[in-house]
Amino acid sequence: MTFRALRHVAGLCLAAAVASTTAWPAHAAKPEPGAYTGKLQDALYRIDVPAHWNGDLVMLMHGYQPVGAPITTPMTPADPTPVFLKKGFAVAQSQYASQGWAVSDAIADTERLRQHFVRTYGQPPHTYIYGFSMGGLSAAASIERYPHAYSGAMITCGLTVSTPDFLARGVVTPLVAFDALIPGVIPDVAAPDSPPAISPDAIAKAVEAHPKEAALLAGRLEEKAETLPTLALYYMAFREIETRAGGMPVDNRKEVYKGFGDDVTFNRRVRRYDATPKAAEYTRNNVTLTGRIEIPLVMQWNAFDPTIPTRFHGVYPAQVRAAGAAKWLTVLAPVGDGHCNFTDEQTAEAFDTLVRQAVVHGKH
Repeated sequence: MTFRALRHVAGLCLAAAVASTTAWPAHAAKPEPGAYTGKLQDALYRIDVPAHWNGDLVMLMHGYQPVGAPITTPMTPADPTPVFLKKGFAVAQSQYASQGWAVSDAIADTERLRQHFVRTYGQPPHTYIYGFSMGGLSAAASIERYPHAYSGAMITCGLTVSTPDFLARGVVTPLVAFDALIPGVIPDVAAPDSPPAISPDAIAKAVEAHPKEAALLAGRLEEKAETLPTLALYYMAFREIETRAGGMPVDNRKEVYKGFGDDVTFNRRVRRYDATPKAAEYTRNNVTLTGRIEIPLVMQWNAFDPTIPTRFHGVYPAQVRAAGAAKWLTVLAPVGDGHCNFTDEQTAEAFDTLVRQAVVHGKH
């Protein structure tokens, strides 16, 4: 898996610009069709206005971008952007002020951009928010924090799991499980001298050399043996989060792991970590979801997603229902294989569902 492939796995393949870019005027009337770009507090942004603008707005939140990935200036639009433009919606999106686990920046920068749009042009009759991959987590947190800013929300292929739970179950569990069953490949994630990234090829070779253990891991993690090299992305993200948080954010000293073969032997072999209080607090703040929403939310995943496996898909819907907000939630049937592997038609259909739900609930 190349660096380019990792970026694709993260859901960040960017399309070419759909219109020429000009500086967004400080005090403008209704903007002419085109793309307006700039920077707000260290975050590049882009606003696209279609020729047949209906006056409504979609705030778009992109997914995980590895630290150091190339950034173009002016900002280029995320792949799904043309879907909304063709429907007549303006689209505003932030690059975020940082890369990596930029959840806090994503939330703040997107809200800052939304307010900028309102100040510059005026309040759109309806504003929707759409997030994919890690942008789904940021979108969910945004509608919990700013419920009155939006008429509805759509999340596709979203990592909608509170950061502490995701790191414990989605990152540390697979990494320590791989290390316990196929040792010598995954570095100690808490060691200061461990590398910031590892090669997916090294994991792939280890998987090929240990087919029995790889099959056990894949089955327990709801993946396939050939997708286990994606753990390189998890490892890289975790190391970056440790830097942000200032220490180890996960404590698994008392965790009793099950389903990885001989439970007694496995739990004896598995690496144990003691969380740093400061780091644990950071992950709770960036972010922990509640499921308390007040606007329509449409969610959809791919049928088989190697980056965000099926075991995560039901977490946020369950939170929403437990919070008594089930009336706002629509979970569409999964389609296709891959991470964020939706056709434009499927994205458009999901968004049409959201608009219909907004009408039903009096939000549109």
